[in-house]
Amino acid sequence: MTSSKIPTMGDLIKLDRQDPLNWTRDEFEIPNIRACGGEGDGEAIYFCGNSLGLLNKKARQHMIEELDVWGTSSVTGHFNHPHKRPWKHVDEPLTPHLAKIVGAKESEVAHSSTLTSNMHNLFTSFYRPTKQRWKIVIEKGSFPSDWYAVHSHPKLHEAILSQQQIDEAIIGLEPREGEDTLRTEDILRVIEENKDTISIVWLPLVQYYTGQLFDIASISPKVHSIGALLGLDMAHGIGNVECKLNEWGVDFAVWCTYKYLNSGPAGIGGFYIKDGLDDGGRRLAGWWGNDSATRFQMLPSFSPTPGAKGYQHSCTPVLSSIPLLATLQLIDKVGFTNMLEKSKKLTGTLEKLLKSSKYYNPPDGKVGFKILTPEHPYRGTQLSVSLLPENQGVMPRVFSRLLKDGLVGDERYPNVIRLSPVVLYNKFEEVGRAFEILERALKAEEEGARVGEEKDLDMVSKD
Repeated sequence: MTSSKIPTMGDLIKLDRQDPLNWTRDEFEIPNIRACGGEGDGEAIYFCGNSLGLLNKKARQHMIEELDVWGTSSVTGHFNHPHKRPWKHVDEPLTPHLAKIVGAKESEVAHSSTLTSNMHNLFTSFYRPTKQRWKIVIEKGSFPSDWYAVHSHPKLHEAILSQQQIDEAIIGLEPREGEDTLRTEDILRVIEENKDTISIVWLPLVQYYTGQLFDIASISPKVHSIGALLGLDMAHGIGNVECKLNEWGVDFAVWCTYKYLNSGPAGIGGFYIKDGLDDGGRRLAGWWGNDSATRFQMLPSFSPTPGAKGYQHSCTPVLSSIPLLATLQLIDKVGFTNMLEKSKKLTGTLEKLLKSSKYYNPPDGKVGFKILTPEHPYRGTQLSVSLLPENQGVMPRVFSRLLKDGLVGDERYPNVIRLSPVVLYNKFEEVGRAFEILERALKAEEEGARVGEEKDLDMVSKD
């Protein structure tokens, strides 16, 4: 929505009719309200694709096909496959799509393992601290897995680093006092202030809690100007926002595929390594990283596949990989540029409705919410709504009411509910209904708070 007019439900229904991508919803299985913990029948409003994407109907078909191949052909499915997806090369149909969607060459992309395992793998190769340059920059509000992983690596270099250096290895970025998101200028300032000691700058492309999209195009040149490497966690970025890893000059990156790429619970991850990036001879070798031309000769010496695939370890899990193919093919058919345009409109419509609410930015102490997520273009589909008053148990009560009424977002303690209308399967009309459900939940919270205040006054008067 580009006009200042607050859209009515009729406006939203009209937008759905006019939407050139409205057909993609039928490609997915939409969860049921009651099955999601709500009351009533019918389809839930699923705004949780930033956590787990929905099941693509073709992915179900592909999975059944793989089970049938397993059941009828067993081990021969590795080489002879009736659907031309031999398990030995199950990543081959995926790699071109993944490279395209992250803005990289096919040689720079590997489809393997899980996000944190891939992160440890790449840090082992590319975090090469010296006594002069050993620090890692990461945001203090990063996803816990990233925070834990990064802290574990300086400890592995006790032969080089002193205990004091290990203790001081992590530089934590945090927003200014009273602000919720990081300013690019502050990130650049921290890099400049520590320019002689930084080894790696590790950032998310999209921040999981606030939904902030980082300005990597501005940060990358600064990182490289001081002689450091830039790594990205793209868990909330891939399939959500435009990725230009080559153009931005990113050195390495990792991602998962179960959010916007719909590969299923704990679906397989992937990683990117810029062509020519020097690992200094530090590599965790495995059979699947060996040159595919000689892999099955079982030779005693390791000869890595050129590029990112040379950093793989074990054979690619078929049943956590194959669901991904359906969504990647769908994205290719739809066109990611078209998806970005709809994302802007869909999330912008939700933002407009939220800001029209009487509960938006309420007076101190009153029931309501603020939006943590920056405005376009520094976001994807996610809006993080922080419930007010803070730290008074408002969020879980409101979240419970949303779920009861069929709106599935996700809760992040202590105060945030994340709402993510996803391009491939959510509608403008659902945005309107989600807003109405939130308004009802906040009204109920407000009335409950009022009753509580009246009881307190009554108790005071009796005393």
